[in-house]
Amino acid sequence: MHDTPAFEGRICAPAEAVSRTAALPRPLVFTNGVFDILHRGHVTYLAQARALGASLVVALNSDASARRLGKGEDRPVNSLPDRAAVVAALASVDLVTWFDADTPLELILALKPEVLVKGGDWPPEAIVGAREVRGWGGSVHSIAFAHQRSTTALLQKVRSTTPEK
Repeated sequence: MHDTPAFEGRICAPAEAVSRTAALPRPLVFTNGVFDILHRGHVTYLAQARALGASLVVALNSDASARRLGKGEDRPVNSLPDRAAVVAALASVDLVTWFDADTPLELILALKPEVLVKGGDWPPEAIVGAREVRGWGGSVHSIAFAHQRSTTALLQKVRSTTPEK
């Protein structure tokens, strides 16, 4: 019999997120996304986001929310519990939660992070919650991609590969 890995304790339901983040060191960094099939771009981005504060909270799109993003009916490939566990296992991540809406605005308003971060494909003014975070004195960052990777491109590559005979 094995103990539950410690990283599982970094996963919390949205209803617990406010009380759980209250115990984290500030400044609090918040980011969100699907994080379906983790790749080098994801882990580099999350490490860079974490470096902007004392704690990093990652909010994952629920499976239904991810499907509404238009990435395909077969996405996400990994279910929310699996994506949450993999992201929570990263050293740069302090807490993982999720949201079912199209955007994480409600969660951002509840957690009141001092730092809001998205990837380089998001101009800061277009990041959901940017106005609100700046309004309470926080900062908003768009982190340039250090490695041009995407889950969509990775899946296209996997799906186009035919096994050798």
